[in-house]
Amino acid sequence: MKAVQITAPSEMQVVEIAKPVFGPDEVLVKMKYVGFCGSDLNTFLGRNPMVKLPVIPGHEVGAVIEAIGSNVPAGFTPGMSVTLNPYTNCGKCASCRNGRVNACEHNETLGVQRNGVMCEYAVLPWTKIIPAADMTPRDCALIEPMSVGFHAVSRGQVSDIDIVMVIGCGMIGMGAIVRASLRGATVIAVDIDDEKLAIAKRVGATYTINSKNENVHERLQQLTDNLGPDVIIEAVGSPATYVMAVDEVAFTGRVVCIGYAKSEVAFQTKYFVQKELDIRGSRNALPSDFRAVIHYLQQGTCPIDELISNIVKPENALKAMQEWAANPGKVFRILVEL
Repeated sequence: MKAVQITAPSEMQVVEIAKPVFGPDEVLVKMKYVGFCGSDLNTFLGRNPMVKLPVIPGHEVGAVIEAIGSNVPAGFTPGMSVTLNPYTNCGKCASCRNGRVNACEHNETLGVQRNGVMCEYAVLPWTKIIPAADMTPRDCALIEPMSVGFHAVSRGQVSDIDIVMVIGCGMIGMGAIVRASLRGATVIAVDIDDEKLAIAKRVGATYTINSKNENVHERLQQLTDNLGPDVIIEAVGSPATYVMAVDEVAFTGRVVCIGYAKSEVAFQTKYFVQKELDIRGSRNALPSDFRAVIHYLQQGTCPIDELISNIVKPENALKAMQEWAANPGKVFRILVEL
């Protein structure tokens, strides 16, 4: 069967691999759409230390069930639209023992620590298959990245009395904006792209700030009665935005970090103490986050078409990735149609 493989930095090709065989506790799924995410871009650019090349990317999935094993319980039927939970958990580490399996010490995410599913078929345990009812396979490919943003909002314990600033309006940041808005919070979206900020308003942001041409501190002081946001969610992964989050969050506020900074970050650690901050990491997502995203997308209010920047065939995946690398700020999601 056909698969997309990143063979070396800046190199990608379509290869032939064996079609997988499913066992009694497994489900054979036929891939329809698989998204490229930020980790795939970093892998392509040779900047992902967790990946050993060559690797098949892909963990943002819209698929249909092709066949089921004999031990798979009721509720999974051929032809059903599904997405996948792409993470593993060992069941023994501290995270797993505490019920936070999304942060398993030994997690292996599809397309990162192990081969992904940017191929025609894949086999997974039925426990990793997430039915998506009446959603189309194309829309299912947006569930996983949005769920990461939803999870960050849970980590921030966001409520309706909070002012929440989300730094970065990519797919994960959009998920955070949506979830914070659904919880009744006042949401401030920050980005350097006006088109993304316009979509952020459509999905729930009350205010937007273009940090490229506006003074973020002054605007925040105006919008928060000089207090600062109660919660700041960092969804970019740059030293500047990490520092911004700590500097601008309110006293006794919560900072939730999703993005990986690619270099060391220098903080004024006095703010950690003076403000008595809660600084929290947020990794991957839980099954409840996936369900929440599915429920939201089923409402029909999300501008899904605007969140899909491009749909390409496997043979054009290399060109699409090259274009994304050249202009990363303008892309939400690229889907590969299998």
